[in-house]
Amino acid sequence: MIAAACPATGATAGIIMPSLDTDVINLFLQEFSRQLAPNVQAVLIWDGAAFHTSKSLVVPENVTLLRLPPYSPELNPIENLWHYLRSHYWSNRSYPDWDALKEAAVAGLVTVGTDTERIKTVCAAPYIAGLERAGTI
Repeated sequence: MIAAACPATGATAGIIMPSLDTDVINLFLQEFSRQLAPNVQAVLIWDGAAFHTSKSLVVPENVTLLRLPPYSPELNPIENLWHYLRSHYWSNRSYPDWDALKEAAVAGLVTVGTDTERIKTVCAAPYIAGLERAGTI
């Protein structure tokens, strides 16, 4: 699964796939880009995973990637969403197959993703407001 969440608006976008690689990331970026309103420039905060930094990555013009320093997942607001989903929807359960796991992932993401106030709270990152005020992003 890969997703993006906006701590300011509570908007979310994501896709669920059985694996992540550069092709899946490119698919996500294309779809994410299409969902943005005209004249919106989105900033995605990413870690240094190989598929986030591949030379084959195709980044749409209305998306900017902000790479985190190594070993700093606490700076990525989406990590809070993963923790929330694991603790409230996905943990302590057994999934007999990929389809069952996918259904649980979709149900959790849809339930939480449609609750914009919860997304704002879970993905809040006070340092982002400081970067915006400073004109860094």
